[in-house]
Amino acid sequence: MSNKPTKEEALKAVETLISWAGDDPTREGLIETPHRVIRAYKEFFAGYDEDPEKVLTKTFEEVEGYDDAVIVRNIRVESHCEHHMVPILGVAHIGYIPNKRVVGISKLARIVDIYGKRLQTQETMTAQIADTIQRVLEPKGVAVVIDAGHQCMTTRGIHKTESSTITSRMLGSFRDNIETRSEFMHLIHSPKAF
Repeated sequence: MSNKPTKEEALKAVETLISWAGDDPTREGLIETPHRVIRAYKEFFAGYDEDPEKVLTKTFEEVEGYDDAVIVRNIRVESHCEHHMVPILGVAHIGYIPNKRVVGISKLARIVDIYGKRLQTQETMTAQIADTIQRVLEPKGVAVVIDAGHQCMTTRGIHKTESSTITSRMLGSFRDNIETRSEFMHLIHSPKAF
């Protein structure tokens, strides 16, 4: 975004929202709130400043012929709904079948963070994660499942506190082979071994 507002404009915007909500931005408890909010926003939306493809560029080719699924499950998802700017909280499960090279597993979690730290819809985030892994690693297949609660549904509107949304994107062998897809789904829901 080329016309990014200044820090002063952002501070003023938060003050305006406090006033609009019905409170006094100059009272003691709120005087530092605009500064806190813009610091929080820098953290919440840090994904705009990072390149997810760059994260996946360091790979390892010494895999001893390993060609079965690599799965990282229960990766914490923290994002914000682009419609109401409230949190989306949940977990992501990522699997891929290497094609002669693997990536460090922490990099998969990093991709979730980068796309999560943007204004998002869960559907878009799921597709972005899977498509980026497919494009950069060129594996035989990619699977991404996200299960998350949306505070736009739990804390406002219809107040359905127990609801969660599940999205998935299956590419390559996870899409084409029902056994591969079934194995992935079984493994992400299996009890932990430790």
